[in-house]
Amino acid sequence: MLLFLTGCETTKPNVNLTPLEIQGIQSRSYDHSKDIVFPSVMSVFQDLGFTVEIADKDSGLIKSSGTTESSGFLYEFFTGYSATSQTVATATIEQIGKQVSVRLSFTQIDKDSSWYGKEDREDTQILDFKIYQSAFEKIENAIFYRVNAQ
Repeated sequence: MLLFLTGCETTKPNVNLTPLEIQGIQSRSYDHSKDIVFPSVMSVFQDLGFTVEIADKDSGLIKSSGTTESSGFLYEFFTGYSATSQTVATATIEQIGKQVSVRLSFTQIDKDSSWYGKEDREDTQILDFKIYQSAFEKIENAIFYRVNAQ
């Protein structure tokens, strides 16, 4: 997962992109059943290093989290300040007519805290086209494998 998301561009929503453009980056449709697409998306998240927290095929929701990176003990000990960063990936998979639609969302969560109890959290939607394109290519490969393994 670190290689997948290293150096990814995080962009605040609505910065130069319309909601329709964001949906275009985050969505793909497939001519396969939800029984094929859903586990394909889930396995790709796992292959990318995410831990699946919620997976409900009926609602089509998959929520997963990446590993948490921390500023480290020594930094925290000497400064009284800690920072963590984590990527969360979600997918919504739904049957629309004869196709199954997949919408992915990657969010970077940065948390800061101090010994004095002050905490801050910033969630930033990742809108780098290359990240989504790579994820969808992996999903297509997983779908191909499942279709041909039956």
